[in-house]
Amino acid sequence: METRRPALSAVTVGAVVLILALSPEMAVASGGWMDAHATFYGDESGAETMQGACGYGNLFEQGYGLDTTALSVALFSDGWSCGGCYEIQCQGDPHCKPGGVPVKVTATNLCPANYSKPYENWCNPPLKHFDLSMPMFLRLVTDFHVGIIPVQYRRVPCAKRGGIRIEMTGNQYWVGVLVFNVAGPGEVKALAVKGTKDGQWRNMKRNWGQVWDGDVQNLVGQGLSFRVVAGDGRSVILDGVVPASWTIGQSFQGKRQF
Repeated sequence: METRRPALSAVTVGAVVLILALSPEMAVASGGWMDAHATFYGDESGAETMQGACGYGNLFEQGYGLDTTALSVALFSDGWSCGGCYEIQCQGDPHCKPGGVPVKVTATNLCPANYSKPYENWCNPPLKHFDLSMPMFLRLVTDFHVGIIPVQYRRVPCAKRGGIRIEMTGNQYWVGVLVFNVAGPGEVKALAVKGTKDGQWRNMKRNWGQVWDGDVQNLVGQGLSFRVVAGDGRSVILDGVVPASWTIGQSFQGKRQF
């Protein structure tokens, strides 16, 4: 998904490059903070943050709202980082808001690389970069015109309301499964499905973002259970979470959570 950023002056770009060169990513002794940089995309409505590369669709409907970020290629990990939560604080810039209160966001999108302009694109590897929603960026700075800021970040557990949710997506020829509202680690590293009639667990493959597929169309007319394995290896079983009457476009909430 393309992102639009405010124009950066040569002075701003040079300053941040110097900061990154002098301070490569490293854990801070107190609290495990690591160095990166951040900007924003879209406006205060957050409309441009919807329909991102993780497959979550309307982030308001899915419960993520505007507390979100797109990740640079190095952090996105080809979509495996979708759903992970980060705490981000402005660090070392005169435009940082006094008090230094960090924001907590969920990864819902990719900030794509642009190799034709390596010195203008902060999402090219190996840079660690966060493209925040504008409301999140405004909580870190006194003036959004600064464009880009040095930040520190750390992974934190995700806090979500209710159980893990499953959405049946796709069409009559292909059925996918979107897994979202995952607490704890946030990311999903494995998914399996079981129909009420055959009773066998079928391992699914991640198609893109957090959309999974694998013979689900053969389970039409069956109630479905899912085994969700989180990024830290823990697993939960959502037994009978999807009724036999399911259709494409419906979403269901399980009774279990990490």
